[in-house]
Amino acid sequence: MATAQLHFSRKELAERRQCALTALAETGCDGLLTFRQESMYYLSGYDTFGYVFFQCLYLHNDGRMALLTRAPDLRQAQLTSVITDIRIWEDASDANPADTLRDIVREYAPDAKTLAVEWDAYGLTAQNGRRLAAAFADCELRDASSLVSRLRVVKSEAEIAHVRRAAALADDALAAAQELARPNAYEGDILAAMQAAVFKGGGEYSGNEFIIGSGERALLCRSYAGRRRLSENDQLTLEFAGAYCHYHAALMRTLVIGKPRPQHEKMRAVCHEAATAAKTALCPGQPIGEVFDAYASVADKNGMKKHRLNATGYSMGATFAPNWMDWPMFYHGNSVIAVPNMIFFLHIILMDSETETAMTTGETLLVTAHGCERLSKAP
Repeated sequence: MATAQLHFSRKELAERRQCALTALAETGCDGLLTFRQESMYYLSGYDTFGYVFFQCLYLHNDGRMALLTRAPDLRQAQLTSVITDIRIWEDASDANPADTLRDIVREYAPDAKTLAVEWDAYGLTAQNGRRLAAAFADCELRDASSLVSRLRVVKSEAEIAHVRRAAALADDALAAAQELARPNAYEGDILAAMQAAVFKGGGEYSGNEFIIGSGERALLCRSYAGRRRLSENDQLTLEFAGAYCHYHAALMRTLVIGKPRPQHEKMRAVCHEAATAAKTALCPGQPIGEVFDAYASVADKNGMKKHRLNATGYSMGATFAPNWMDWPMFYHGNSVIAVPNMIFFLHIILMDSETETAMTTGETLLVTAHGCERLSKAP
């Protein structure tokens, strides 16, 4: 088998696992059952979308690991990770991989009484969760959904380098969109050029679809099937991310095609003021809920309360489909304290449904020792 192709040094991966073991010891559990692909990637380098099926990386409290997955991911794990104990469960109409997982854990810890579990995971469906609980009926399963996420939120220098590369790819995608955005331009051509810029730059698919919408669909904050051509006077909202080694850096813009409406001008001024206030609030030692409060305060005092959202961004890092959003989020009262080397996507969004006017701006920010740094070079 070829040498594992890792995005990080074995030393860094080992240091991450040691931090996880320290956090695991504080729970008093015998081992950790990880179902989030982000956690598996963070701890071992394992890179796959096989988490759409039952899959678990078990981390024992002495640092040993075992992966339970399906046959298509055997070579995937061998090539992309430092995992050496890889077990395969076989597809069958009566297959119950939770029972297989129980047997693996018993090999490692015959007397295990308490296990930490990532219950909040896309890879652990409600059905599989019920199977897991039944298989480990003789153990106490404690919710440890945030154990690895809290480690992942502060980035290493190697991770920051990946996000900076992703930010450069996002800038390339924005430049491609701006080059094409004009009357009669086809949304499909704009989207293709943006995604091509990321791929040509060595990037990859992002954790969720690029959002593109014009006309009344410029007010949508989600992707929408179907494409249209831009009219003489139009608006085009884009929310997208550069992705490099699964690390994301997002941007958001509403581009005005032709002549802006007075409401466009007013909302743009408010977005600019709100973005400035929010970036000022994002500084080490302060709760991140204050970032949302800054955005909301500016929007509300300018008569835009009914046009704003109830959150204004979230952490960015290495994430897998179905989305690039990571923990934690900017919303009122969030008491998570910002510290250096956290990375966030700050989106300032105003959507006026009455006049069908959209205006947005958003960028990825790195928390520094004294404030925050924009990772995008775009104005």
